[in-house]
Amino acid sequence: MKESDQIKDLTWDFDQSWDSIIKPAACLCLNSLDFSDLFDEDDSEEDEQLLTSPPSQHLSVAPPPPPLPPPLPPPPALPSPCKGAGIKSHTLKLHWRELQNLTPLPRMTRFGKQTIWAGLEPVQLDTNRLEYLFESKATSTSFKVVSGRQQKQSTISVLGMKRSNIITIALSSLPPPRLLPPAIYSMDSSVLDREDIQRLEALIPTEEELSLINEAKAQNPHAPLAQAELCLLTLGEIPHLSTRLQLWTFALDYDSLEKEIAEPLFHLKLAMEQLAASQTFRCILATVLAIGNFLNGCKARGFELSYLGKLSQVRDTHTRQPLLHHVCVLLLQLYPQSSDLYSDITAVTKAGKCDYSLVQSNFAQLEAMCKASWEQLKVLEMFTPEGSLRHKLPKILKECEERLKVLRAVHRRVINRFHSFVMFLGYSRAMVRDTRAEDFCRTISNFSLEYRAMRQAILLQRERE
Repeated sequence: MKESDQIKDLTWDFDQSWDSIIKPAACLCLNSLDFSDLFDEDDSEEDEQLLTSPPSQHLSVAPPPPPLPPPLPPPPALPSPCKGAGIKSHTLKLHWRELQNLTPLPRMTRFGKQTIWAGLEPVQLDTNRLEYLFESKATSTSFKVVSGRQQKQSTISVLGMKRSNIITIALSSLPPPRLLPPAIYSMDSSVLDREDIQRLEALIPTEEELSLINEAKAQNPHAPLAQAELCLLTLGEIPHLSTRLQLWTFALDYDSLEKEIAEPLFHLKLAMEQLAASQTFRCILATVLAIGNFLNGCKARGFELSYLGKLSQVRDTHTRQPLLHHVCVLLLQLYPQSSDLYSDITAVTKAGKCDYSLVQSNFAQLEAMCKASWEQLKVLEMFTPEGSLRHKLPKILKECEERLKVLRAVHRRVINRFHSFVMFLGYSRAMVRDTRAEDFCRTISNFSLEYRAMRQAILLQRERE
């Protein structure tokens, strides 16, 4: 068989191989991280276009998704929102951003058909006490929240002192130069590890350096080369050294690069599940909504969740206790089985520490590296001697490609699910476009930490009494 035919048989068609990445992935598992509960509904192109298209383009209902749990029960009948209905405006006002037009979600999602507000139970309040505690006084009518080593004379040395020292230091952690070529040709990780490859990348000789060494060697054929010069000359004899090291680095780094993308996505997926399942979170929303509607004298159906972070800054006008204190007291009274919230949503805290714009950038970079690796492989096939490496490299890259398919599907579905989740919380499409996952999770996490601290302080005070 001709050499060209062997190369053709051993190497996948690059374009065909790369195009196959866009095909759906069947098993959504990345090492120990299981994303298999991301349904086809999360592949909706409607959600993918959400951030770039005007709202009017997303009003059509998507095809029905796989069977999901039944939606939440319908909400109790509420009168239309009104300003100052049935109450005198002598209480402090909560300057929240009221959610308008809480219509059913455009399609059935994992979280149901209705928003979270539709399933909240009404909360019975002691309105007389609230009116007393948050009485608007003349002094508090406005509430604003701010928010070289010297070489021996008998050796040939042509490199500068700085470059020579860098090479000598690197060689102290590497095998002898004579052992480097066979290890690099075979990509033997038992001889060179990831740190060794990184050191070698800094030692790749330039054409000018090789020319100087060869000229000096020709002028003094019997004089030995200094250690640094010998290393560069040895490495310079390896064809496409930089390409080999890059390809080897990609094969070794793929696991960690994949993990940097998959772990934040897993935290976000789990964060949505924990928050949607937290009964304490729903009780808090219902209580704050009831208090705010009373103080504002209206019947809002929901509010933007960023206001939760301001509950500790609004204080009543008599005891000077923050509104968060009164929310905690009410929950302990009305919902004694409620938790401290923070312990229920640990994944929210983890997701709040991630940068999902960086996750997107890392994913695009990983795709580019995978594509470039196939190009590098085609180049090396021309210079790699017959052996196991010619069979091992395509196998490694094919495995990385298959895992990249899964990662692509996971990334798309988690982000689309987050968009659905924010809409489940009552946010409009315009608000969804402006909501960053890390900012949202950080807001909820910080509030839950404040809530836990306030709750613990109240319980401790009761024990002392």
